[in-house]
Amino acid sequence: MSEESRSNRDRVLYRIFTGLLTVQMLGTAGMQLFNPDMGREGFIRLGYPAYILYPLAMAKLLGLAAVLSNRSYLLKNLAYAGFLYLLLLAVTAHLAAGEGPETIPAALALVWLAGSFHFDRKLRRAP
Repeated sequence: MSEESRSNRDRVLYRIFTGLLTVQMLGTAGMQLFNPDMGREGFIRLGYPAYILYPLAMAKLLGLAAVLSNRSYLLKNLAYAGFLYLLLLAVTAHLAAGEGPETIPAALALVWLAGSFHFDRKLRRAP
C-alpha cells in the first residue's frame, strides 16, 4: 500500500471515528440540555448530583469544539483526556449501578474516542 493511500485511509478512519464520537457527545449533551428531567433522573440513579448536568453538557460541547476545530494541539489533547475521563466514569457508574446494557453506549464511545485519538496521531506524524 502506498504512503498516499495509507494517509487517505487514515484520514477517512479519523473522520469516521470522530464523527461517531461527535454524534454520541452531541446526543447526550442535547438530552442533558433539552430534556433535563430525564438527565437528572439518570444522574441521581447513578449516584451523581443533578447539578452537574448543565456544566457537563457544556463541557462536552466545548470539548467537541476543541477536537473539531483542530486549532490548538494542547486544547485538543485536553478534550481527548476529558472525554476519556468522562466515558470511564460513565462505564464504571453504569456497571456499579447494575445497569449492564446501559454501559454499551459509553463503551462504544470509548472505542470511537480511541480510534479518533489514534488516527489523529497518525495524521499528525504523516509527512
